[in-house]
Amino acid sequence: MGLASCDSYLDKLPDNRMELKSPDDVSKLLVGAYSEGSAAYLLEMYSDNTNEYKNTGWTAYNRFQDQAYNWTELTESDNEGTQMIWDQFYSCVRTANEAIAFIEKQSNKDDYKTQLGEALMCRAYSVFYLANVFCRAYDPATADKELGLPYPTEPDYALVTKYERGTLAQLYAKIDADIQEALPLLTNTYEHPKFHFNTLSGNAFAARFYLYYRKYDAAIKYATAVLGTSPASKLRDWSTWNSLSANAMVQPNAYVSSTNQANLMLQVAYSVWGYNSVLTGCKYSHGARISQTETLEANGPWGDSQRAAGYTVFYNNSYSQHCLRKVPLLIEYTDVQAGTGYAHSEMSVFNTDETLLVRAEAYALKGMYDKALEDVNTEMSKFMPNARALTLAGIQEFYGNIDYYTPANPTPIKELHVSPALESTTQEPLIQCILQLRRLITMHDGLRMQDVKRYGMTIYRLRLNESNQLLNVTDTMDADDPRQAIQIPSDVINAGLTPNPRNAK
Repeated sequence: MGLASCDSYLDKLPDNRMELKSPDDVSKLLVGAYSEGSAAYLLEMYSDNTNEYKNTGWTAYNRFQDQAYNWTELTESDNEGTQMIWDQFYSCVRTANEAIAFIEKQSNKDDYKTQLGEALMCRAYSVFYLANVFCRAYDPATADKELGLPYPTEPDYALVTKYERGTLAQLYAKIDADIQEALPLLTNTYEHPKFHFNTLSGNAFAARFYLYYRKYDAAIKYATAVLGTSPASKLRDWSTWNSLSANAMVQPNAYVSSTNQANLMLQVAYSVWGYNSVLTGCKYSHGARISQTETLEANGPWGDSQRAAGYTVFYNNSYSQHCLRKVPLLIEYTDVQAGTGYAHSEMSVFNTDETLLVRAEAYALKGMYDKALEDVNTEMSKFMPNARALTLAGIQEFYGNIDYYTPANPTPIKELHVSPALESTTQEPLIQCILQLRRLITMHDGLRMQDVKRYGMTIYRLRLNESNQLLNVTDTMDADDPRQAIQIPSDVINAGLTPNPRNAK
């Protein structure tokens, strides 16, 4: 079902399911403005968090995993595919638009302020999420030339509606406008606030959006609205979480608990990611080599990550994955006797740890190095409680003494291609530190690929032998590679929407 397909609205109109009469009715409708699809699995496979496969007997989980890892066109139509992601998030936009249209017709609009704020935020977030999958990163120098995505703002009852993608600059401006209108209207008066855009999660979304939009003052403002004057008291207690059993779903369920104050917004999606991030699809994984040289087990300016960290890397010699137990697998059984049903994964979509690093990055990009360092050390006090306190001099020394990543010599840092170029003495080492820490904290969440795009990193596909030694490089994606923007679904292209460009090769 594409945006321009004939039946895109005929069988999906929210008001065919319920008749709206009151604010409570609109609130019930807006439950459908939160996606049951997720791109976390796709984006983790696509990014450099999965950059190698072993030349062994391990196999891929399915064809989708093959395609995602190898950066080929995604043709699979299962719950992880691009068609599902597209349909789910544009369905959320449709639902939000129905709510907004109904509210605009009411004489007592003030009674619907909360619902209007939620609907606007859901619309903005849904398209922003899709942009992170199907578009390039925002760069003010090129955004008016890069393809955006359709941004429907009205209910559409026509049999055929033709949409235009517009530019990325236009798309971000529309998201910006919705966020600004929505934020003052949000409240915390939900029965299950962690599954709605409330005051805290709305500000966390705004902080991430404005970081990506390169409006750093706004990113700092909204992150601070979440974190308050004592950020450390709002972060995840990683050591307590780490003390729990990593077996079964003990750690994962605790990680996404709605009672954990660090979790600002949660999402349950049809996905096997809670399973594949740990046990299956071993041909392509976040494996030993990458974990030990780049991520969870690699050294940083804080010292030995494994000794400093408030986490324990989970792995089993029977499988290739080196992971954190963050993503639970939930089974919705359709036949308990047969053991069949639907796989669900639950994710912490916004949390205080990531929001603090959003602010740290914004401070660093503004040249406010002391404030950025303060935020980094605040995060370190929870995430790596046994680490030494970081200093600007220590960060400069650490990153100044290691080489940029190459396939033959993997390290935690990659050469950055961003305009304007970062100041080399202090700013770049500090950004490298934040990016390395951010990569660890957001492991398995699907956010790393956008960092790769935002900073113009070159990433690779490597083939290893059984001893984790490099055999050859099978593919390279640099900052100018159009494949950074995943191709939109074929059904949508066939319906007339402009596809993402691809090199002739």
